[in-house]
Amino acid sequence: MDLKLGAVIIDAASLEEESAFWHRLLGGSVATSETHHFLRTEGFPVLVIQHAAGQTPPEWPDGASQQMHLDVTADDLAAAEKRALEAGARRLSGHVYASPAGHPFCLRQA
Repeated sequence: MDLKLGAVIIDAASLEEESAFWHRLLGGSVATSETHHFLRTEGFPVLVIQHAAGQTPPEWPDGASQQMHLDVTADDLAAAEKRALEAGARRLSGHVYASPAGHPFCLRQA
C-alpha cells in the first residue's frame, strides 16, 4: 500500500488573507468554497486554507507550541525572503517567518 500526503490544512480566521498570502508566496492555482480555499502547486501537496473563526496564532518561540510548521525551499534564499515579506509574512527570527494568520514556516536553501 502506498500512502501519500494529500493535503496540508491550515486554519485561519481570515480565509481570504491567509490563502492570498500562500498563493503569492508559492504560486499555483486556487479553487474556493465558502469555508475552504485549495491551493495547488506543482511538487507540493494541496494546501487547504480552512476557515476557523476562533483561530489564534501560535506564540512561537516563547509561548504556546507552534504544533507544526512548513519548510519552504528555494534556490535563491535572498529572493525567497524578499518574496515572503512582500507577500505579507513577518520575520520571527533568522529564516523563520509567520503567515498572516501566524503560522510559522522556515525558508531553507534548496
